[in-house]
Amino acid sequence: MHRSIPALLLTLGFAACSAPAGAQTPHADAPEPVHAAMSTAALDLLAALGTGARAERAHRPFEDTNRTTWAYVPGPRAGLPLSEMTAEQRRRTHALLRMVLSDSGYLKVTGIMQLEEVLRAIETAGFPRDLEAYTLAVFGDPGTPEPWGWRFEGHHVSLNFTSVDPDGLSTSPLFLGSNPAEVRTGSLAGLRVLSSEEDLARLLVRRLPPALRSRAIVSDEAPFDILTRNDPVARDLPREGLPAGEMGSSDRLLLLKLLEVYAGNLEESIAEARLTAIREAGIENLNFVWMGSTEPGEPHYYRIHGPTLLIEYDNVQSDANHIHTVWRDLENDFGIDLFRQHYKNSPHHHP
Repeated sequence: MHRSIPALLLTLGFAACSAPAGAQTPHADAPEPVHAAMSTAALDLLAALGTGARAERAHRPFEDTNRTTWAYVPGPRAGLPLSEMTAEQRRRTHALLRMVLSDSGYLKVTGIMQLEEVLRAIETAGFPRDLEAYTLAVFGDPGTPEPWGWRFEGHHVSLNFTSVDPDGLSTSPLFLGSNPAEVRTGSLAGLRVLSSEEDLARLLVRRLPPALRSRAIVSDEAPFDILTRNDPVARDLPREGLPAGEMGSSDRLLLLKLLEVYAGNLEESIAEARLTAIREAGIENLNFVWMGSTEPGEPHYYRIHGPTLLIEYDNVQSDANHIHTVWRDLENDFGIDLFRQHYKNSPHHHP
């Protein structure tokens, strides 16, 4: 039986980490109110950290090489983990998350964190599991005209935001994973944090006409992981599979619905900006690629690949019960293209 996330997380105590009562939770991808709200929330968090060793670990120079060194496996991170924060600092960290995530995106992130407790219960060996091992790092100085950014990261979560100027915010790479993909034992049995990412894509490939399905499925074997891994710069992959322009109208609509699931992890205005950019580049220019089995419970992989967009999904590990997903901007991960435009159009950066 499929379990939803919200009621479970309320019971498990994440509600206490949400934004304070009465606080607005606007979000951003460039619109002024959202961008400003994110900056204010980051400044509030830095103020709560004060000075000293913990603040120095969380607040780092924008030029720090760790800004573009991201990962989705367990292990130490640059920044300050939740486990070393006070209750107020944790509350402000979650308030910052609520500024940029939709309600469903926030519930996915906190649900993924809660799966660390599930892994602790079912594993007999391996990595130490800790839902407070997730780390916050702010790079540069929010509230100034200079570029700044921040990251929230831990096992199966990497959220990267880069603010270049009041009109430009990069929101990728964005990685979410789920292990287990479906909880099969215990009080959370049936919970599937990333169910839509799996089910909609399978529905799409299975309902394609046979001739088109055979073009979309480029291999009977699925790769062990997403192909771009945690590369600082997303490498472009072979343009193969089925072009969306050759799908029927109902299948293109289902592909768009799948894109909306990924974009919809972020606040409404960010999601709409992402989808607008995809529409402007042309939905017909996207390719849908599937590898592996189309049967539930068997290893599979897919990607949605366009001129500027790369979404990868993989479910192979742990007997095909372990999902990795990532959204990459082929032009603007970590704000690379925004920097190019910023320095081109800002005379004070030229001698």
